[in-house]
Amino acid sequence: MSLAPILVFDFDGVLVDGMPEYWWSARRAALELDPCLDLPEQAPPAFGQLRPRIHKGWEMVLVATELGRPDFDLAAALADYDATLQGALARSGRGAGELQAALELVRQDALTSDPEAWLALHRFYPGVVERLRSLEAEGVGWAVLTTKGGAFATRLLAAASLAPLAVYGHEQGSKPEVLLRLRGQQRPLWFVEDRRPTLELVRATAGLEEVRCFLALWGYLAPGDADGLEPIGIHPLDAAHFGGPLALWP
Repeated sequence: MSLAPILVFDFDGVLVDGMPEYWWSARRAALELDPCLDLPEQAPPAFGQLRPRIHKGWEMVLVATELGRPDFDLAAALADYDATLQGALARSGRGAGELQAALELVRQDALTSDPEAWLALHRFYPGVVERLRSLEAEGVGWAVLTTKGGAFATRLLAAASLAPLAVYGHEQGSKPEVLLRLRGQQRPLWFVEDRRPTLELVRATAGLEEVRCFLALWGYLAPGDADGLEPIGIHPLDAAHFGGPLALWP
């Protein structure tokens, strides 16, 4: 009898839509570091356009800071996000660790002072909570692998009465590193992520050749992210298949 897989889910953009919280926290962290910035209360459209390219939390703070510059070039940032990010990091005079710490402090203060308001800035995608509970009922184990701090993801899951096998935050290492450790459990691994470059990195990592990779089509996708997936070993996963039997997943 074949072993049931362990499903490993990215968090933001796969299980939870946290766009309001991203801007809320990134804006406050940016203002803590530079109170002279002029940033709107509501997320500007440019932030939503850049979100699919953002990989780690500290980048959100940097992007928010850049959006406060009157000469910010959105077209250039969309065309070459990595170059824009490196230039912004050099202008800021701060390291990624300092930016990440500022973001996590904002989130921790929010959880301490008004947890309900902070939790309300997130919403689980339709059908996700029910599907995760049905996986538990089917005896299929699932875990969360996120670049968010593990404590914050755990708090959001607990608010929905969800208890995964484990939650791996950014402090546990990169996603390929965590997946390599999970391979030691001798169970098939299925990884669901909404960031194509992350899936491509997993596909290129020695030791992860057998991990079955899915791109969540309801997540924060950039234009073209869903094109040409099958030849590189990535399966497109829509909401209908996600909610259906695992045997019918692509």
